[in-house]
This record gives sequence, C-alpha cells and structure tokens, in this order.
Amino acid sequence: MNKFLARFAAKNMGLGLSSTWVLPAEHHVEGVKTPIAAYYTLASSTVSKVDIPTDANLPNYPVPVVLLARLAVDRAYQGRRYGEKTLVSALRHSVELTTRGLPAIGLILDVLDEDAKAFYDRFDLFNPFTDNPMRLFVSMNVLRQI
Repeated sequence: MNKFLARFAAKNMGLGLSSTWVLPAEHHVEGVKTPIAAYYTLASSTVSKVDIPTDANLPNYPVPVVLLARLAVDRAYQGRRYGEKTLVSALRHSVELTTRGLPAIGLILDVLDEDAKAFYDRFDLFNPFTDNPMRLFVSMNVLRQI
C-alpha cells in the first residue's frame, strides 16, 4: 500500500500542524483529474499521562502521541478493503515517524460513529483512551510489531 504517493495540501499543513497522505484511484484517464480513493491525516499531539492506558512510568508533563486526525475512503471505493489498507499504512507511517525522531508513546484517534468503532474494533489493537470509548489508543510498542 505504498501508493500513498503524495502529501496533500491540507489547510493545516501551511502551519505545519498536520500532514495528509492520499491514495489515488488506480484507474487513470488521460486529461481527467485522478480521483482520491482514500486518505489519512497525521498530526502530533500531547496527552496527560493519567489518560494513557499503560503501566509505564511516565513523566508528569504532557506526553507526546501521534494523532490519526482523519482516515477516509471515498464511497465509490468502500467495501474493497481500502479502509484496512489505509489504516495499516497510517499505523506503519506513525512508527516510521517515531523511528525518524518524532517522540510519541502511541497513537490516538477519535472515532466518528459506531460503524467506524466497529471497523477499528476488528483489528483488536486499540484500547479506550480514558473513559471515552470513542477515543482510542495503541502504543508504539504494539505498532512496531505490525
């Protein structure tokens, strides 16, 4: 799924707050704009150590995490496993970012609705973040194994 060829110019990118990667549709028609099949947006964030579901001895200041700010698949491409492939790409990219020097103990994401929650639950990777079942967390140690 290394077809996420380009970072996409999102409105927050100019501020350096997030980056978006896109998966163009595989079919390309000469002279016609290539549709986007799926995309994801990553940002850095911090959270309080008391919110993180871990036994690790963490510092008393805000702890850095990667935020999966957005993951979406165009309706025309749903049901073709683009969501799974896009999520795996986003998770691996998060690990790559931390390997290159971005400090983060894990990744968090906010789930849009119950359908999206069921999608993330299928992976058996994510834990609820705090007492909000619609905010999920996975540690970088777990992500390094995928």
